[in-house]
Amino acid sequence: MQGLPASSRPTSPAWPACLPHPSPEEVAFSVPLVRLIREALEADGGAIPFARYMELALYAPGLGYYSGRLPKFGAEGDFVTAPELSPLFSRCLARQCAEILAGIPDASVLEVGAGTGRMAADLLAELARLETLPAHYQILELSAALRERQAATLREGVPGLADRVGWLQRLPEPGFRGVVLANEVLDAMPVHRLLFAAEGPREYYVGWDDGHFAWRIGVLSTPALEEAVAGVLADLPVPPPPGYVTELGLYQPAWLASVGERLAAGALLVIDYGFPRRELYHPQRAEGTLMCHYRHRSHPDPLILTGLQDITAHVDFTGLAEAGTAAGLRLAGYTSQANFLLGNGLTEALEAGGVGGTPGYLAQASAVKRLTLPGEMGELFKVMALTRDLPGPLQGFALRDRSGRL
Repeated sequence: MQGLPASSRPTSPAWPACLPHPSPEEVAFSVPLVRLIREALEADGGAIPFARYMELALYAPGLGYYSGRLPKFGAEGDFVTAPELSPLFSRCLARQCAEILAGIPDASVLEVGAGTGRMAADLLAELARLETLPAHYQILELSAALRERQAATLREGVPGLADRVGWLQRLPEPGFRGVVLANEVLDAMPVHRLLFAAEGPREYYVGWDDGHFAWRIGVLSTPALEEAVAGVLADLPVPPPPGYVTELGLYQPAWLASVGERLAAGALLVIDYGFPRRELYHPQRAEGTLMCHYRHRSHPDPLILTGLQDITAHVDFTGLAEAGTAAGLRLAGYTSQANFLLGNGLTEALEAGGVGGTPGYLAQASAVKRLTLPGEMGELFKVMALTRDLPGPLQGFALRDRSGRL
């Protein structure tokens, strides 16, 4: 394991000026997770790949960010997702689901990582209005705390429909028919962090120095990662220059392939921030896309606030398309979130929701701007549909399908 150059060494324990300090309760929550990760470091010779650190920091049972009971979503948490921003997002998504469900008898909906349950409640309400309720609505959720919150949201928001919802802790068995929804799920799957050096690609590891986690640099940790890096490099018009830092996810395409194996008929809809491969690894994106979210502040240091902050990286949608087609799925569409929502009647839904000039209407109009403007979520977030045994185009991609850019 090589040491980092002095300019790249961590600056901790200096605290980023943009961040508030964690509360005593948060510090107490973080201590056992830090201990667990340190034990993993020691068991692995003093350092682990960043992807393993990210996995533990986010998903260690009972200790990781998504496994614990500290607030994550909404004003009291660390970030706001599109379904929390406005029910219009879920109503438009429901219209796309309705188009798919109408052609599949006894179809189900599977939502992966349902957050507070807000999207599930709004989707069910709109699907009921459209008279296309699924036979079952399933939520794949590993966190017991989030399962409880989702159940409470559903009981409050759609009490007459809450009994249709069931929870899973793993993907269903092969034979699933219906719609699989993954909204802001893949960006939080662990990624390997890479440095392109003069001697070739190197990987970031995490060690422990002077009372805090610290970066290390080493060789690529697995043959699978070596193969994936070679595949990315083969797709780029020019190789990344020395000093280029980026991320590469192995979990995302593997997960998508698993979904493809289980989907007998229907569609997988992925909604997340990311780019086609050549845009994701553009020379100007020389510091990667790794980002952390804590109390509605964004910053790039994943080695602090362990277990207390979200850690994300942009999605390689080209890799997802490749994994899906390799699993026998059809790429049925890829576009921006703005185009997808507008194609599913966002403007009409807004106009139907209230009278122009009223406070409620103005609040929703403001939310629509955040959902659709290029400088907000409209262009950064993308939507991809992968289908099996579902002929024909989907309405969410009718305005502009960018599949050719993948």
